Amino acid sequence: MRKSLVPGLGVVALVAGALLATGNSAVAAESPDISVTNTKAHLDQLQSIANSNGGNRYTGRAGYKASADYVKAKLDAAGYTTTLQSFSTSAGTSYNVIAEWPHGDANHVVMTGSHLDSVSSGPGINDNGSGSAGVLETALAYAASGQTPKNRVRFGFWGAEELGLLGSKYYVNNLPAAERDKVELYLNFDMIASPNPGYFVYDDNPAGDGARDDLVAYFTSKSVQTEFIDVQGRSDHAAFRSLGIPTAGTFSGAEGTKTSAQATKWGGTAGSAFDPCYHRSCDTINNLDLTSLDRQIDAIGHMVWTYAQKDYTGGPPPTGDNLLQNPGFESGTANWTGNTGVITNSTSRPAHTGSYKAWLQGNGRSSTENLGQSVAIPGTATAASLSLWIRIDTAETTGSTVYDTVKVQIVDGSTATTLATYSNLNKSTSYVQKTLNVTQYKGKTVTVKFVGQEDSSLQTSFVIDDVALTAS
Repeated sequence: MRKSLVPGLGVVALVAGALLATGNSAVAAESPDISVTNTKAHLDQLQSIANSNGGNRYTGRAGYKASADYVKAKLDAAGYTTTLQSFSTSAGTSYNVIAEWPHGDANHVVMTGSHLDSVSSGPGINDNGSGSAGVLETALAYAASGQTPKNRVRFGFWGAEELGLLGSKYYVNNLPAAERDKVELYLNFDMIASPNPGYFVYDDNPAGDGARDDLVAYFTSKSVQTEFIDVQGRSDHAAFRSLGIPTAGTFSGAEGTKTSAQATKWGGTAGSAFDPCYHRSCDTINNLDLTSLDRQIDAIGHMVWTYAQKDYTGGPPPTGDNLLQNPGFESGTANWTGNTGVITNSTSRPAHTGSYKAWLQGNGRSSTENLGQSVAIPGTATAASLSLWIRIDTAETTGSTVYDTVKVQIVDGSTATTLATYSNLNKSTSYVQKTLNVTQYKGKTVTVKFVGQEDSSLQTSFVIDDVALTAS
């Protein structure tokens, strides 16, 4: 974090209670659990790099270049298209690491970033190893998830933030105007594991209010209260903000003092700084709150997963390239095979769109139901994905026991492969979209199959609608 921030004074709104995502929010997506263990391992590595290079990872010094090389190597191995972008500063040469997942519509880019450099006085593990490690682990988790994004997903790790936001400014200023226009959203994460943490959400760019509200709604769903903060030109979203690009982000606090009200809400110590080691040599691997880190990286994951699938075309998603017939079941059982009664227009459970949907289980007795359709995936495809909307309600008690399931399968010849399993533990009050990678089946005719299984006790209803198999 470049400049002084005093959250107790910078707050412009207190958000408490059940604030829901607005009509501007993105398509609902499953919230991933980003590994805090893996994220902490990245931070351990950044600390080791600082230890080997004079105690810091400052721009123009060996520790920063080693940090950039570490991040790039991880992203390269995960399959990203990466660039090490060099630029000159008063302290020497610095670097941005840019990584792009090579799938999704390149005309609609969702970007997430953090600054990678430290100040000269210390290793910068909270500021901003925490944000960089969280963004890095989210990128790696996305690559491993099998998701096929609607939009192009890009990540940036900025150099020379501590010298005046130089890396992000250099990146934006050297993007051609046509490329800038393709960036639909930039999310920034700068200091997310402060040892006396707060939970602040950026509120300084009206264009980003939809993403801001989605962040708040996510934290609210996890029973974490948030406060708005106006950070304006104090971190790397500023260069994007100045061009009218929607921006949002989170922050756990710097040298500002936590108030009594904030300590009541978040825990920690009133009257003390959110990060007493801000810009000091003690900003080491011991200067972290892992609970804050865990919550914040899951929020990063939620936003990346959600906005990767957001429709930026201004209308309903295109259906012309859907390889499935009767994907919304509005023609009844046409093109689908399986148990009688699964496809229904019963008003007991709502459809995602239209009147018909596939309703598996909900019987409250031991039974199995299935539904499937044969489909040919072109051999010329470079990527293929299966998406569906699913709503799950259950009378099973809450807890950790799986009683009833629905499996999403691909049947290739005599081999049935389960792509995903959803259960009574995934209950939701509204439809959630799931997207699964089926690229490995290109050039084959396979069956998309849903298999619902219920035990002999309480009911669970799995309602599926608007299924799509697309290839590009």
